[in-house]
Amino acid sequence: MASRNRRRHGGQAVKIVVTGPFAAGKTTLIRTISEITVLSTERGITDETRSQKAETTVAMDFGRISIDRDLVLYLFGTPGQERFDFMWDVLGEGMLGYVLLVDATRPDSIREAVTINAAFRAMAPVPFVVAVNRTDALTDELDAALRDALDIDEHVPVLACDATDKESVKEVLLALLYSLLQEVEPATAHA
Repeated sequence: MASRNRRRHGGQAVKIVVTGPFAAGKTTLIRTISEITVLSTERGITDETRSQKAETTVAMDFGRISIDRDLVLYLFGTPGQERFDFMWDVLGEGMLGYVLLVDATRPDSIREAVTINAAFRAMAPVPFVVAVNRTDALTDELDAALRDALDIDEHVPVLACDATDKESVKEVLLALLYSLLQEVEPATAHA
Protein backbone atom coordinates (compact mmCIF):
# COMPACT_ATOMS: atom_id res chain seq x y z
CA MET A 1 0.00 0.00 0.00
CA ALA A 2 2.83 2.42 0.83
CA SER A 3 4.40 1.90 -2.61
CA ARG A 4 1.04 2.58 -4.27
CA ASN A 5 0.72 5.81 -2.26
CA ARG A 6 4.22 6.86 -3.25
CA ARG A 7 3.44 6.26 -6.93
CA ARG A 8 0.16 8.09 -6.70
CA HIS A 9 1.79 11.05 -4.99
CA GLY A 10 4.89 10.73 -7.18
CA GLY A 11 7.19 11.63 -4.31
CA GLN A 12 8.86 10.70 -1.13
CA ALA A 13 7.28 9.35 2.04
CA VAL A 14 8.78 10.68 5.27
CA LYS A 15 8.29 9.02 8.65
CA ILE A 16 7.69 11.49 11.49
CA VAL A 17 7.16 10.40 15.09
CA VAL A 18 4.97 12.38 17.48
CA THR A 19 6.06 11.57 21.02
CA GLY A 20 5.69 13.02 24.47
CA PRO A 21 4.35 12.39 27.95
CA PHE A 22 1.01 10.86 28.86
CA ALA A 23 -1.95 13.12 28.00
CA ALA A 24 0.17 15.71 26.15
CA GLY A 25 -2.17 15.64 23.13
CA LYS A 26 -0.32 13.39 20.66
CA THR A 27 -3.41 11.56 19.39
CA THR A 28 -5.31 14.85 19.11
CA LEU A 29 -2.46 16.45 17.13
CA ILE A 30 -2.41 13.59 14.62
CA ARG A 31 -6.21 13.52 14.32
CA THR A 32 -6.26 17.28 13.73
CA ILE A 33 -3.91 17.19 10.75
CA SER A 34 -4.33 13.74 9.19
CA GLU A 35 -6.03 13.54 5.81
CA ILE A 36 -7.01 9.94 6.49
CA THR A 37 -8.94 8.42 9.38
CA VAL A 38 -6.35 7.90 12.09
CA LEU A 39 -5.52 4.34 13.01
CA SER A 40 -5.48 4.45 16.78
CA THR A 41 -4.87 1.88 19.50
CA GLU A 42 -6.53 3.68 22.37
CA ARG A 43 -7.88 1.63 25.25
CA GLY A 44 -9.74 2.49 28.44
CA ILE A 45 -7.58 3.47 31.38
CA THR A 46 -7.93 1.32 34.48
CA ASP A 47 -5.29 2.83 36.80
CA GLU A 48 -4.97 6.09 38.76
CA THR A 49 -4.34 8.14 35.59
CA ARG A 50 -8.03 7.71 34.68
CA SER A 51 -8.73 11.03 36.39
CA GLN A 52 -6.78 12.79 33.61
CA LYS A 53 -8.45 11.10 30.63
CA ALA A 54 -10.58 8.07 29.82
CA GLU A 55 -8.41 6.40 27.14
CA THR A 56 -4.72 6.11 26.34
CA THR A 57 -2.66 4.97 23.37
CA VAL A 58 -1.20 1.52 24.03
CA ALA A 59 0.70 0.87 20.78
CA MET A 60 0.51 3.75 18.29
CA ASP A 61 -1.50 6.24 16.31
CA PHE A 62 -1.03 6.52 12.55
CA GLY A 63 -1.99 9.34 10.22
CA ARG A 64 -0.91 10.81 6.91
CA ILE A 65 -0.66 14.26 5.39
CA SER A 66 0.39 15.19 1.86
CA ILE A 67 2.53 18.30 1.89
CA ASP A 68 2.50 18.47 -1.89
CA ARG A 69 2.69 16.12 -4.86
CA ASP A 70 6.26 15.20 -3.98
CA LEU A 71 6.12 14.81 -0.20
CA VAL A 72 3.91 12.74 2.10
CA LEU A 73 4.36 12.65 5.86
CA TYR A 74 3.47 9.48 7.73
CA LEU A 75 2.79 10.40 11.35
CA PHE A 76 3.33 7.80 14.06
CA GLY A 77 2.17 8.71 17.57
CA THR A 78 3.78 6.93 20.50
CA PRO A 79 2.24 5.88 23.79
CA GLY A 80 3.13 8.31 26.57
CA GLN A 81 3.05 5.95 29.52
CA GLU A 82 6.44 4.45 30.38
CA ARG A 83 4.96 0.97 30.68
CA PHE A 84 4.52 1.06 26.89
CA ASP A 85 8.00 2.44 26.19
CA PHE A 86 9.00 -0.72 24.29
CA MET A 87 6.97 0.77 21.42
CA TRP A 88 9.25 3.82 21.26
CA ASP A 89 12.05 1.80 19.62
CA VAL A 90 9.64 0.11 17.24
CA LEU A 91 8.04 3.38 16.14
CA GLY A 92 11.35 5.27 16.04
CA GLU A 93 12.87 2.84 13.52
CA GLY A 94 13.45 4.74 10.26
CA MET A 95 12.13 8.09 11.45
CA LEU A 96 13.57 11.20 9.82
CA GLY A 97 12.49 13.48 12.64
CA TYR A 98 10.18 13.80 15.61
CA VAL A 99 7.89 16.16 17.45
CA LEU A 100 8.22 16.15 21.25
CA LEU A 101 4.86 17.35 22.55
CA VAL A 102 4.54 18.59 26.14
CA ASP A 103 1.54 19.87 28.07
CA ALA A 104 2.03 23.43 29.34
CA THR A 105 -0.64 22.97 32.01
CA ARG A 106 1.13 20.05 33.75
CA PRO A 107 4.57 20.71 35.29
CA ASP A 108 5.23 16.95 35.49
CA SER A 109 4.87 16.82 31.69
CA ILE A 110 8.29 18.46 31.30
CA ARG A 111 9.89 16.00 33.74
CA GLU A 112 8.39 13.09 31.81
CA ALA A 113 9.53 14.62 28.51
CA VAL A 114 13.17 14.57 29.68
CA THR A 115 13.21 10.76 29.74
CA ILE A 116 11.35 10.45 26.44
CA ASN A 117 13.57 12.96 24.66
CA ALA A 118 16.74 11.25 25.95
CA ALA A 119 15.46 7.93 24.62
CA PHE A 120 14.70 9.37 21.17
CA ARG A 121 17.97 11.30 20.95
CA ALA A 122 19.87 8.10 21.78
CA MET A 123 17.82 6.17 19.22
CA ALA A 124 18.69 8.34 16.22
CA PRO A 125 20.45 11.68 15.71
CA VAL A 126 17.55 13.21 13.79
CA PRO A 127 16.08 16.72 13.87
CA PHE A 128 13.24 17.37 16.27
CA VAL A 129 11.03 20.18 17.50
CA VAL A 130 9.42 20.74 20.88
CA ALA A 131 5.74 21.69 20.73
CA VAL A 132 4.15 23.09 23.87
CA ASN A 133 0.46 22.19 23.83
CA ARG A 134 -2.30 24.05 25.63
CA THR A 135 -0.68 27.47 25.60
CA ASP A 136 -1.39 30.58 23.55
CA ALA A 137 2.13 31.93 23.64
CA LEU A 138 5.52 30.69 24.66
CA THR A 139 7.07 32.90 27.35
CA ASP A 140 10.83 33.43 27.56
CA GLU A 141 10.76 31.76 30.98
CA LEU A 142 9.02 28.63 29.69
CA ASP A 143 11.29 28.48 26.65
CA ALA A 144 14.38 28.72 28.88
CA ALA A 145 13.01 26.15 31.35
CA LEU A 146 12.30 23.67 28.54
CA ARG A 147 15.70 24.16 26.91
CA ASP A 148 17.42 23.71 30.26
CA ALA A 149 15.41 20.66 31.35
CA LEU A 150 15.64 18.96 27.93
CA ASP A 151 19.28 20.04 27.40
CA ILE A 152 18.59 21.40 23.92
CA ASP A 153 20.40 24.05 21.91
CA GLU A 154 19.02 27.28 20.48
CA HIS A 155 18.77 25.70 17.00
CA VAL A 156 16.03 23.30 18.17
CA PRO A 157 12.66 24.98 17.56
CA VAL A 158 10.38 25.30 20.59
CA LEU A 159 6.87 26.39 19.63
CA ALA A 160 3.54 27.06 21.27
CA CYS A 161 0.94 24.66 19.91
CA ASP A 162 -2.77 24.02 20.04
CA ALA A 163 -3.14 20.34 19.09
CA THR A 164 -6.81 20.98 18.20
CA ASP A 165 -6.00 23.73 15.68
CA LYS A 166 -4.96 22.63 12.18
CA GLU A 167 -2.94 25.80 11.46
CA SER A 168 -1.04 25.46 14.73
CA VAL A 169 -0.21 21.83 13.99
CA LYS A 170 0.89 22.81 10.46
CA GLU A 171 3.32 25.34 11.94
CA VAL A 172 4.86 22.63 14.13
CA LEU A 173 5.25 20.22 11.22
CA LEU A 174 6.66 22.94 8.97
CA ALA A 175 9.23 23.85 11.64
CA LEU A 176 10.30 20.20 11.71
CA LEU A 177 10.47 20.05 7.89
CA TYR A 178 12.65 23.18 7.83
CA SER A 179 14.94 21.55 10.40
CA LEU A 180 15.13 18.45 8.21
CA LEU A 181 15.99 20.56 5.16
CA GLN A 182 18.70 22.45 7.04
CA GLU A 183 20.31 19.14 7.93
CA VAL A 184 20.08 17.80 4.37
CA GLU A 185 21.36 20.98 2.63
CA PRO A 186 24.84 21.02 4.25
CA ALA A 187 25.23 17.29 3.50
CA THR A 188 24.38 17.79 -0.19
CA ALA A 189 26.62 20.87 -0.44
CA HIS A 190 29.63 18.75 0.63
CA ALA A 191 28.81 15.89 -1.75
